[in-house]
Amino acid sequence: MAEPSEEAVEPTPQIPVVPVGKPAEFEATNEESEKTTFRVVADSARYVTAEEIEAMSDPENGQLLVLTLTVKNVGKNVGRFMPYGAVYWENDKVAGQDATTLDTVEGHDLDAEYKPGQAVTGGLVLDIGEKGGRVTYSDGPESGAFAVELPEQ
Repeated sequence: MAEPSEEAVEPTPQIPVVPVGKPAEFEATNEESEKTTFRVVADSARYVTAEEIEAMSDPENGQLLVLTLTVKNVGKNVGRFMPYGAVYWENDKVAGQDATTLDTVEGHDLDAEYKPGQAVTGGLVLDIGEKGGRVTYSDGPESGAFAVELPEQ
């Protein structure tokens, strides 16, 4: 049996993995097939209990996290940032798991259409497996993504 040719394998695009407080940029494609660039900063990552944020239910995966992001369209076209169903948590032992919840915290809704130059700061309530690891946002395989390395505490 012949070995598969390495030339036939497409390399997986690297995505920026940043710690809390450092910016990441990614490209997104809008409904008109125009590309724009977003800059995202994870302003804070705070582990919370369901009681602290008055969550609708206890976390299924084990730990709630409020990830405060600042999202800015730094490109030349309108673009949409849609985190619900597009944020995954993983660590070195556990494969990527959907981390999105329907819970919210006070502040602006990040899920919006952004004109060039517009920015929003808001919090995502995520249900993750345990403290640490990383959360990844991906709005599709061809439109880019970023990941945030989470603190252990």
